[in-house]
Amino acid sequence: MHGRARAVLFLAVLVPVGFASKFYTGWGAPWVNNSLGGVLYVIFWCLAIFVLFPQERPSAIAAAVFTATSLLEILQLWHPSFLESIRSTFVGATLIGTTFVWSDFFYYAIGCIAGWIWVDRLKLIH
Repeated sequence: MHGRARAVLFLAVLVPVGFASKFYTGWGAPWVNNSLGGVLYVIFWCLAIFVLFPQERPSAIAAAVFTATSLLEILQLWHPSFLESIRSTFVGATLIGTTFVWSDFFYYAIGCIAGWIWVDRLKLIH
């Protein structure tokens, strides 16, 4: 199985796991719901971009995803009505977030490093 096909398979597993992290209620639920969810979110986007643009360098993919997620985090400081209406839905809140939290950048970095390594390994598969 080629790297892109494996990435699609991983995405098929990662999507329900990521959504499930938002509903987890056990030990450490706030961390799983928010911080681990952020790591999974970033890994998802690294794999998705790799599927769409397999020729891109893993480092470029990770940098682009970190930049985009960081900008989305900063965007959470802005609360115009059109963004608030998007954020009021589960999918909107999951995709663009609701609350600015400095520590999220740390988890985005972890997700990007994991995504970078993951994509780099997938590119080795022919």
